[in-house]
Amino acid sequence: MKRVQRIGILTGGGDAPGLNAVIRAVTKTAIIEHGMEVVGIEDGFEGVMLNKFHLLQKHDVSGILTLGGTILGTSNKTNPYKYFDPKHPEATLKDLSKKALRNFAAMKIDCLVCIGGDGTMRIASRLFEDGLPVVGVPKTIDNDIIGTDVTFGFDTAVEIATEAIDRIHTTAMAHHRVMIVELMGRTAGWITLHAGVAGGGDILLIPEIPYFLDVICDKVKERSKKGKRFSIVVVSEGARPVDGNVVVKKIVQDPSQPVRLGGISFLLADQIEARTGLEARAVVLGHLQRGGTPSGFDRVLATQLGVGAVDLMTRQRFGYMVGVQGGKFVDVPFNEVSRGARLIPPDHVLIAAARSVGTCFGDR
Repeated sequence: MKRVQRIGILTGGGDAPGLNAVIRAVTKTAIIEHGMEVVGIEDGFEGVMLNKFHLLQKHDVSGILTLGGTILGTSNKTNPYKYFDPKHPEATLKDLSKKALRNFAAMKIDCLVCIGGDGTMRIASRLFEDGLPVVGVPKTIDNDIIGTDVTFGFDTAVEIATEAIDRIHTTAMAHHRVMIVELMGRTAGWITLHAGVAGGGDILLIPEIPYFLDVICDKVKERSKKGKRFSIVVVSEGARPVDGNVVVKKIVQDPSQPVRLGGISFLLADQIEARTGLEARAVVLGHLQRGGTPSGFDRVLATQLGVGAVDLMTRQRFGYMVGVQGGKFVDVPFNEVSRGARLIPPDHVLIAAARSVGTCFGDR
């Protein structure tokens, strides 16, 4: 195959701290090391469908290492294979992938760099199967992408959540309350597990371990009887009771994620207060976990992943994502990435460590 000379880059799905660090690394490495042209595609796959793109030069990505968000913009609603036209919400989803491929051809790019989560990687995989050279960079604060031990954005989200739990401690102690802190993560509990342990949460509720409400209430009452007049419950938005369902905030017209989770903390606060007689309050961090400047760890990881993506292209390893396994950077095929979400195994070392210091997971 011919040498890659002109590349496209887009950021898909939700934003995450470190996206700009990847854009910077890909752009500078491609230009400085290989003399490539770099096309920045705006607003994820929406920019593909609407032909929104522009050339990126070194000065365009200078000074963006510390910035949160993405200078290219993003969208978690546009899928060329299940296209939803917001101007005609009553219309059915359409497969406009052929239009997307024509638009890619018009950009005259030799390879596309997709930075995103599992949904973005599934789209990237299908585009590759349809003949477009594509490489991937894993992105999500949820840390749930198969094929990589860690994703950039996760460390920053954990730091933000940990600081919030630290602050909740002081008001919980002052008012002798049960405080429930709800964190993001969808079907995976990585943020809750790490931030909950780091913040000293008394009860951690994650999707991987369904909980019993009576176990939670017994733990809270036990602490109260022993003179610990407050409790901190850290809960994933996707946690659910045994033989129960997740709490759904709303259903939206989004082909990638129509079900929006949220609100379990308020439900738990009402239930705990009713059963124990102790005052309970809920706090939802929501998109605060995505915002702000990336941590030093995420800046370094994002830079290495961006450089790794260019390496994939120069080796013509199309159809692969750069991942981290056992501390080493590896090539991960798209068909492995798109198998689902990377969940916490029940025998995970951090779960065991948390149990050893008395943390409750709501199970028996």
